[in-house]
Amino acid sequence: MFLNFKRLLEFNQGKLPFAAAQIGNSFRNEISPRSGLIRVREFTMAEIEHFVDPNEKNHPKFSNVADLESAVFFQGSDQWSVCADHEAGGRCGAGVINNSVLGYFIGRIYLYLIKAGLSKDKVRFRQHMENEMAHYACDCWDAESKTSYGWIEIVGCADRACYDLSCHSKATKFNALTSSHKVVNVVQFEPNKGAIGTSYKKDAKLVLEFLAGCDECYITDQEKLLTEKGEFSIETQGRTFKVTKDMVSVKRFQKTLHVEEIVPNVIEPSFGIGRIMHSIFEHSFRKREGDEQRTVRTLRRMTKNNVSYKVDDSSGSIGRRYARSDEIGVAFGITIDFDTVNKTPHTATLRDRDSMRQIRAEVAELPAMVRDLSNGTLTWAEVEKKFPIFEGQETSSKKE
Repeated sequence: MFLNFKRLLEFNQGKLPFAAAQIGNSFRNEISPRSGLIRVREFTMAEIEHFVDPNEKNHPKFSNVADLESAVFFQGSDQWSVCADHEAGGRCGAGVINNSVLGYFIGRIYLYLIKAGLSKDKVRFRQHMENEMAHYACDCWDAESKTSYGWIEIVGCADRACYDLSCHSKATKFNALTSSHKVVNVVQFEPNKGAIGTSYKKDAKLVLEFLAGCDECYITDQEKLLTEKGEFSIETQGRTFKVTKDMVSVKRFQKTLHVEEIVPNVIEPSFGIGRIMHSIFEHSFRKREGDEQRTVRTLRRMTKNNVSYKVDDSSGSIGRRYARSDEIGVAFGITIDFDTVNKTPHTATLRDRDSMRQIRAEVAELPAMVRDLSNGTLTWAEVEKKFPIFEGQETSSKKE
């Protein structure tokens, strides 16, 4: 993405900020691969490079994540702490997190990990200490997950400053300098020099200089007086002058400022896909309370487009088939029994893996119901309010 920076900048019409993302294989000179997916020689990574003006590291959507609660460990702190409301925003304001762009991505990383299926109480963020931070980094945080191997890093989020583009520019003679442009709103007085000159003669210059130096707040206040009373007064160099509607008006417009050339900085969230998957598998595995022989994997769906299914028509008992589907993480099970075949309207049961409760509904309603449950637009509690709880169980059935 750094090699293609010039083209990416052109795609964004030469404006900062912008971001690019990629996913692919990475390689590590690992002498002794071990710990399953944790330390391997080849692994999948996904990265975002967010290029930003070094003088404007403020993210407009930071307020969306400023209220998140998460466990953090930062430089100078000797213990983990859970952030209270608005604490994430406070950490940015206090300089614990270097800037709000970095803070925004930390918040979005947290939301992604929780939505993907990690447990809130097994995710934390750790700020790199000064003796471990890369020499070029302004700030760096790791998202860590608690697993059977202990706390492991699964996502890194660093403010890499201008290091990457500067090195690329030096090695290839590529000019990475970018002109920074700002569009600002301008409010100013528009004087009628003829009317002011006629009224104040040689003192007109004093009035014009005063009007030219007024800020937006003052202009807005005087504009109200012009509208209500048709005039306002100004004081300059110990003298008072009356300004009327025919002498001045207020002009509002946008102006593009061309700032000096800069080397863009980059904020880089980097995701270790294998480690995230490993964490999801571990965090989703549990045993039934009161029955440790029955294991459940509560995997969450990662797509909202289709509902996948498999028909289990094996000869085992329905209870055994339920336990087998629970163990591999099947969230919902539809059971076709004698009533489905012999009675009209045709109905079947729908079973929730987590509660092990079942409802009975018409077959035609079940596909959309499972889809909405999988997407999170419908809850099991809402389903139970609408459909009768199924208590009985036939001896012969076919389960999807």
